[in-house]
Amino acid sequence: MAAKGEKIPALDGLRGLSISLVLLAHLSGTRDLATGVRLYDLDSLGNLGVRIFFVISGFLITLLLLQERSVTGHISLPRFYLRRGLRIFPAAYLYMGILFVCAALGFVVLAPGDRLHALTYTVNYHHLRSWQVSHLWSLSVEEQFYLVWPALLLVFGARGGLWLAFALVVAAPLVRMGIWIYWPARRIEIGEAFSTIGDAIATGCLLAGMRARLGQSERYLRCLRSPWFVVVPLLVAVANAFQHYPAIDFLAGQTIMNVAIALTIDRCVRVDGDWVRRLLESRPLALLGTLSYSLYLWQEPFLNRFSRSEVTQFPFNLLLAFAAASASHYLVERPLMRWRQRLRRA
Repeated sequence: MAAKGEKIPALDGLRGLSISLVLLAHLSGTRDLATGVRLYDLDSLGNLGVRIFFVISGFLITLLLLQERSVTGHISLPRFYLRRGLRIFPAAYLYMGILFVCAALGFVVLAPGDRLHALTYTVNYHHLRSWQVSHLWSLSVEEQFYLVWPALLLVFGARGGLWLAFALVVAAPLVRMGIWIYWPARRIEIGEAFSTIGDAIATGCLLAGMRARLGQSERYLRCLRSPWFVVVPLLVAVANAFQHYPAIDFLAGQTIMNVAIALTIDRCVRVDGDWVRRLLESRPLALLGTLSYSLYLWQEPFLNRFSRSEVTQFPFNLLLAFAAASASHYLVERPLMRWRQRLRRA
């Protein structure tokens, strides 16, 4: 999923938690060779995992851009796009290339338009798509964010850009509800079109922009450290349970989730030494977080509830997804990440 920027161990753990939710959701309905047990009604967990990725992306990318602006006095769009391109495109286009070759050989069937929309990162506006490219909708949303957001910060400055992010946070619930009531034919776009889901990323942007000021508030910091902070992630779970009630979910539920996720991210980054931080920085979650992008790419063809192929049967499907993701990470991502680090230092 979201590509990684600076190394913040707690964020790796949150990515690990997020990809775990996606994997659990996509395992729903796949065949279990041992017991025949199937998991149902877990799609909401996958949506929650993607939402966490979105908020992390907005937070981390904005933090890096504002740091660059503070240190150098400007934001270099060519360098930003080069770094993002090196991080995102090689692994994604490798996946697409192998998928397209398998389709040409008759191993998978792709829907009309799958190839074009996958290659151009517009899958979130292509709804009659095959399962194998379905997950690319979220990568499309992030690429659209990467394309526009640095330019907005460059043109309008940090203050103006954050006001635009706030405007999206306010407007998105109204857009979602407006489409639901007045444009039923377009309801399928709710939650995938950027105007209906971009507020999750924008909330992360606002957290990054306000983080220095929030850090000066003793009351805010006490709230982060309070044992009662557990109410905040509980709010995420409660709000996520209302996704089948459009009036609640579209107008308030998603915004509550976005803000609560952002606050949880800030707590996980600021507050160290407690069991939450130790859990997030534990080796299993950190490893999952490190593999999260390649794992998100490669889990889709194997965790396919609509296929009865042997490679989509549990637990082999999960093992194959991890094997493919590990190969992608160590053969493609890692070498390019070292190159990106040299580029950043330069």
